[in-house]
Amino acid sequence: MKRITEYRKLFEVDKSADLKTLKKQYRNLAKEWHPDKFQAGDPLVEEAEAKTRKITDGYHFLVSIAPETREANKEVYNETINSGVADFQWNSLVLEVTFVDGETYEYFGVTKPVYIKMVNSDKITRFAKRSIFPKYTYRKSKRIAETA
Repeated sequence: MKRITEYRKLFEVDKSADLKTLKKQYRNLAKEWHPDKFQAGDPLVEEAEAKTRKITDGYHFLVSIAPETREANKEVYNETINSGVADFQWNSLVLEVTFVDGETYEYFGVTKPVYIKMVNSDKITRFAKRSIFPKYTYRKSKRIAETA
């Protein structure tokens, strides 16, 4: 949750920001902090490079959790969550779930008590479908390489 808040603050957008607004803010920030804008030897060059990396990471992150992105990928996501939970791990309000089909999603804001209930549940997939998947902000994080 801290990461989401930090990136929204950087881009000066709120929860309801659409992709068009994000892209506009990204372009404005990228222009403002592009390293080529500064002369060689200028102490701001290193800061600009770091800021540019943060802006790019933030843009990709916010796009991945945007409502339009989730809506566009809804069908694939529903197939994935119905495949069953293969593995999961929790770290500081972020629950990373790997599904049987190899997809991995991150769920943000999952508290420790909810995670403990999930661990103690006799049917983890069923618990997650009811208590985690519909309630928390998520994004696709990675796909495990398939073996031939």
